[in-house]
Amino acid sequence: MLKVWGRNTSSNVQKVMWAIGELGLACERIDIGGPFGKNRDPAYLAKNPNGLVPTLEDDDFLLWESNAIVRYLAAKFGAGTLEPADPRGRARASQWMDWQLSVAGPAIFPVFWGLVRTPVEQRDPKAIEAGKAKTIDAMGILDGQLMKTAFVAGDAFSCGDIPVGIVCYRF
Repeated sequence: MLKVWGRNTSSNVQKVMWAIGELGLACERIDIGGPFGKNRDPAYLAKNPNGLVPTLEDDDFLLWESNAIVRYLAAKFGAGTLEPADPRGRARASQWMDWQLSVAGPAIFPVFWGLVRTPVEQRDPKAIEAGKAKTIDAMGILDGQLMKTAFVAGDAFSCGDIPVGIVCYRF
């Protein structure tokens, strides 16, 4: 059975759990990180040297980095569905997964952390406003794509929609 190490409030864990749900897979999720701690314990660091979440265990195989885990699950359990069958569709899905990491995620980070995880008296309004502007610009890029196709990689839902969807949900 698959094991996912990470708390359900982590957007990166949410990506993995969404993929698992789409694929109808059995899974055990173990709370770790954030208020649960334990992500700096030697036993966890042996699984994931970054000490971050999530980490996937598939029998004796360990994998960390949420988008890599989503790609792995799609390839292993969702070929032709969650993982597009054609190389161009796979490349487009991967492109949007990378876009989430390089554009949308960094844009929304100061907004989410500034408004949700930072006490009011410690907030940086200028950083929050700059993040809002960047996030709105990023969502404009996504809207432009979704004016052309039903989903980010084409006409069918794919692994590429999951990381992007998590950022949209936070937005």
